[in-house]
Amino acid sequence: MYQLSIDATTLERYRVGPLGSYLDAYLTRVKQEGFSQLSIFGHLCAIARFSLWLQRRHLELKDVDEIALERFLRRDPGVTRKGELATLTRLLATLRQIGVISERAPEPITVQRQAADEYRLYLSRERGLSEATISNYAVVATHFLSSQLKNDQLEFSTLAASDVTAFVQGYVRQLGPERGRLLLTALRSFLRYLRHCGQISTDLATCVPAVASRTLSTLPKFLPAGAVQRIIDQCDRSKPDGKRNYAILLLLARLGLRAGEIVALNLEDIDWDDGRITIRGKGGRSAQLPLPTDVGEAVAHYLRAGRPRSTCRRVFLRHVAPLHGFTSSGMISTIVSKALIRAGIDSARKGAHLFRHTLATGLLREGASLDEIGELLRHKSPDTTALYAKVDLAALRTLAAPWPGGAR
Repeated sequence: MYQLSIDATTLERYRVGPLGSYLDAYLTRVKQEGFSQLSIFGHLCAIARFSLWLQRRHLELKDVDEIALERFLRRDPGVTRKGELATLTRLLATLRQIGVISERAPEPITVQRQAADEYRLYLSRERGLSEATISNYAVVATHFLSSQLKNDQLEFSTLAASDVTAFVQGYVRQLGPERGRLLLTALRSFLRYLRHCGQISTDLATCVPAVASRTLSTLPKFLPAGAVQRIIDQCDRSKPDGKRNYAILLLLARLGLRAGEIVALNLEDIDWDDGRITIRGKGGRSAQLPLPTDVGEAVAHYLRAGRPRSTCRRVFLRHVAPLHGFTSSGMISTIVSKALIRAGIDSARKGAHLFRHTLATGLLREGASLDEIGELLRHKSPDTTALYAKVDLAALRTLAAPWPGGAR
């Protein structure tokens, strides 16, 4: 951790207005979060501007909240100052943490929000779904509930098949096939939940139409032989984030992990003595996998020589402040996409799942069975692994009957 060196004379220049006395608490926070000194000077400028704005309007600390912040940010219509929102939002959190300003007033709980929150609780406690799935399903449930709101009330007893089909027709047209399927799956789940808890007596989930699924109509996207190693070799391991990215790419390539599983990986999930790694997958399921030597060495090298100092327990961290774990699996896919570009490889798919598909197809061609591939990839259903049965086209051709009347 670097030593923050802002001399007292310089700091006094920023101690203006009602917020001037609380700069030290803010500086302690951003130092812990790993912001550079140059960035912190920008933060101090933003806080000073906000504090002087409060002073000119004769506003006191008790008046500092999100409403005041929004008014400040709109002071010059059409002008956006980079970083002000993030800095001042962090300032409000700091002031609340030390008890200087009151906690943010909770948003009013509407009937649809209460119903959606109860549904989220059911998905978590009863179904054991992942947080990502719960969030996706809850968004659909909230949209559906809003469409059924009448006079600020929800009357589930009057819910009919026509209401379900009208909602589907209104939303699915705006979505692509994948998002459309997600919406319909989530809607069926919510309707089954309503029946489960006695809110409706009819199985309206059967009224939800299906989107044509072509999962088995196309080949899985994968990289040609040698491409994965070329991508891995292009990582610049002289830099801390390069060490991180190298370890992440190896986890994807050797173990076929999902992006979300890498995001959720904690320091205690790696058993260095036995050479095993615990993976927390979909639906709260966990599995232990052997840690290949090259993967273990890459992760260990990152932890020793590349990972920023942090109290966060995630294995892989952001390398720009604030220093914490990745907030979404999309950040892993971004690492993969940039690695593909760096290696000069053009692929229709550029996300993290590309490595998972490539591993599976490679194992299949080396003679692994579908059951073995499904066990490594931790597929819940054999149907998911069956997608790879089409990959070995040469083997499939030997099973095909000759075309009647064709050349012999």
